[in-house]
Amino acid sequence: MQDHTQHAGHPDHSIHAGHTSHANHSDHAGHTDHSGHGSGGVSWAMAARATLHCLTGCAIGEILGMVIGTALGWGNVPTMVLAIVLAFFFGYTLTLRSVVKAGVDFRTAFRVALAADTLSIAVMELIDNGVIVLWPGAMDAMLSDVLFWGALAISLAVAFVVTTPVNKWMIGRGKGHAVVHRYHH
Repeated sequence: MQDHTQHAGHPDHSIHAGHTSHANHSDHAGHTDHSGHGSGGVSWAMAARATLHCLTGCAIGEILGMVIGTALGWGNVPTMVLAIVLAFFFGYTLTLRSVVKAGVDFRTAFRVALAADTLSIAVMELIDNGVIVLWPGAMDAMLSDVLFWGALAISLAVAFVVTTPVNKWMIGRGKGHAVVHRYHH
């Protein structure tokens, strides 16, 4: 019988004896800064920062869309569609800007932004617009009404609270803003 422990052309894997798990990455050069990217190691603060980043873009687009649609006297549906489109646009743009600034080409940065933000923005927009639709009178409020600004502010706050656990879950699985963090090293 032939000894198959060392094949010609294959490295000696015996140096890995006793290395059965990757639970302790601190022993590997270049792998010391992965806190928060493994399952369960994500802090609420990290998730909140990711959500706040997302909320910033969403809020810019949402407010701008609502203001434009309301000022132009558009109906509720076209105004809400504009607000949602602008929320996605500004949400993606903020991420694109930071990833391109890190030296990544636009095409790759665009894919990173889509992977990082799509679910987060979608959840945020669903909650935000859901609150506005369900709030009595909010859909008919004018720019000069306290109800317009109050419902919008509260809807964004509720969206932040609901989306933060979603971002925590995604980051913990290496998705969402964990993708963006790979480009900030």
